Amino acid sequence: MVPMHSGWFRRWRAPAALAAGALPALAFPAPALWWFAYVALVPWMLLLRSAPTPRRAALEGWLGGAGYILAVHHWLLPSLHVFLLPVAALVGLLWIPWALLVQRLLGGSPPAGRAACALVVVPAGWLLSEVVRSWQGLGGPWGLLGASQWQVPAALRLASVGGVWLVSLLLVAVNCALVLLVAVPSARVPAVAGVAGCALLTGAVWVGSARPAEAGGLRVAVVQPGPVPDGPDSAERRFAAGERLTRPLAGRDVDLVVWGESSVGEDLSARPDLARRLAALSAEVGAPLLVNVDARRADRPGIYKSAVLVGPAGPTGDRYDKMRLVPFGEYVPARTLLGWATSVGRAAGEDRMRGDAPVVMGLPGRPGVRVGPLVCFESAFPDMSRRLTLDGASLLVAQSATSTFQDSWAPDQHASLAALRAAENGRPMVHATLTGVSVVHGPSGERIGSALPTSARAAAVYEVPLARGTPLFVRFGAWPVAVAFAVLAAYCAAVGARALRRPAPAPTPPPSRTARG
Repeated sequence: MVPMHSGWFRRWRAPAALAAGALPALAFPAPALWWFAYVALVPWMLLLRSAPTPRRAALEGWLGGAGYILAVHHWLLPSLHVFLLPVAALVGLLWIPWALLVQRLLGGSPPAGRAACALVVVPAGWLLSEVVRSWQGLGGPWGLLGASQWQVPAALRLASVGGVWLVSLLLVAVNCALVLLVAVPSARVPAVAGVAGCALLTGAVWVGSARPAEAGGLRVAVVQPGPVPDGPDSAERRFAAGERLTRPLAGRDVDLVVWGESSVGEDLSARPDLARRLAALSAEVGAPLLVNVDARRADRPGIYKSAVLVGPAGPTGDRYDKMRLVPFGEYVPARTLLGWATSVGRAAGEDRMRGDAPVVMGLPGRPGVRVGPLVCFESAFPDMSRRLTLDGASLLVAQSATSTFQDSWAPDQHASLAALRAAENGRPMVHATLTGVSVVHGPSGERIGSALPTSARAAAVYEVPLARGTPLFVRFGAWPVAVAFAVLAAYCAAVGARALRRPAPAPTPPPSRTARG
């Protein structure tokens, strides 16, 4: 075995930190090794606890965080090229406080009390990094550790109580306990107690939390036209493909037809011919169409991405303008400083405009049923779908387009978020895309029917169960975040108080001088 502080090991610590930070990406789609999330942080944490100094731990926390961001977002390389590297380096800084906590609380041979403290404080430190990077300006909450559990029923039940944040906390706590079991034999009692506590909490939530109560259902059709080659008439060909796939839905008794993001390339008030075609299609099918317009608006300056509901008489007046835009993809942050990114990748040549407020749309022909639309990237934000549920949404809909990343992990990663948002809110969610993966999840996060893969050009009808009731996450919001911050504040206060109580070192006496004759 190579000693931890040998010259060879010291030389390889930095690349080891980068690689260890990247490991959790395997728990996310497309690999979707969900079970790996329970051990994925162990190598990184073992490295951090052995750091000889806090400065070294901070460096390895930063490198591991950058590795995590690069691995989870590697599919952005065709768009951002080398610009992804400084983005990862910037966001990776957020893991430095967590790394310092790991080194301080798990380093050496921690006594039982410090080990027990680590099982609470270290997960709280990880959540701090997730919450800060969830700010849209830093890229948003894509790749939160808890999101890797989208297909695990017990984790989805936890999400209904505390959102994806509670799932992340418990995953890090399990990893922390495993580090203690592996590296600190004297701390095995608190480590086993920590794992048992996570299991008991999960069991209590499974048994005690209320399941969504069924409240009827909807027949929802998702139209996925598939890739359309770029060209001057690509928007018209995409629109025509949507029409062609929608027409056979006539007579199938659907309640709503959903098209993907950017399915309409012209503002409907500026192109009344397109509005008439959509209205005629709605009348033919016997259901309203929820389309997505990506165009310069006729009534105000700028390009908007908008969910628009169209019935047999034309647009109903219900329109939602996308509020949270994709950094670089739909706008360039600090364009005067970073505008050069458009010359090295596929960054937005012109910033899209933002909407003002969320919108909940009444569904024609179904009194009491209301639709809460989100556009693409917005399905990653737990607070946005929660707001729509509080505003009365019966069905959550995300309209997306991931054709730029068609052969990467991105479509599967994006589609998986629908399961979490459905479980958090106790409401079904439709994830409709232009090019796949399109999918529907029920109010407990369960899959409804079969997904439309990226190879599909099809329209599929789903029997979507509706539900009533208010999950704890909707009622109380991101309370695990508040608990985590309180834990960190209490820990910092305790450390500060201990430092103040510590006696100051005695002054060093002046050096004695010997007289020489």
